[in-house]
Amino acid sequence: MTSIAFIGLGAMGSRMASRLLEAGHHLVLWNRSVARTRELVARGAALADTPADAARQAEVVITMLADAAALSETTEGPDGVLAGATDGTALVQMSTVDPAAISRLAAQLPDGVGLLDAPVLGGPPEAESGTLHIFVGGPPRLVERWTPLLETLGRPVPVGAAGAGTAAKLVVHSTLFGVLAVLGESLALAHGLGLSREAAYAALAQTPLARQAERRRPAVDANDYPPRFPLASARKDADLV
Repeated sequence: MTSIAFIGLGAMGSRMASRLLEAGHHLVLWNRSVARTRELVARGAALADTPADAARQAEVVITMLADAAALSETTEGPDGVLAGATDGTALVQMSTVDPAAISRLAAQLPDGVGLLDAPVLGGPPEAESGTLHIFVGGPPRLVERWTPLLETLGRPVPVGAAGAGTAAKLVVHSTLFGVLAVLGESLALAHGLGLSREAAYAALAQTPLARQAERRRPAVDANDYPPRFPLASARKDADLV
């Protein structure tokens, strides 16, 4: 059993924390809104007064926050994670932020505190099922030490030093945004040229878009696009590219 401080219990963080709790780990939680912690506390997690207090009680601190500003607010200052982290603590930063935020965080690490830069690819369903893709940057010994824990949340993909995880995530986002835009334009063009839906998908099946076209087809055919991710968060991520 590992003692874990989990900071940030939004749509993603709450599901990730739930998986860690189910795996038998001891969780110490902090979230800006205490209401988001109640379900996990009722299941056995502890609640900290501040991020620093949470860090003092943990071997590893996981941050899953909305943006770089939230990361700074929860890691810096007298109540921040870095004020409570002690020699041997590992900080696993899993939020999607810009490379400058990782550099800023790394520059402020106390002696003996390690950093893994480990943003994730996937949404709430993947967070709940433990099938996230996790791009992990950090010292090899630290990556090796914490890979079994990360495997509770998904598939860790080592990509280099701290900062490389965030870089890899942004590269993937750039690809996904581009693919979705081209797929939408291709379907619109097919419709404009009078091509049937079946013929359009048959044509797309012969292209590099084949997998995404097949994956998105049920929603397109039903004209039903249930929200999977807040638009503001998607815009934030797009602006990082």
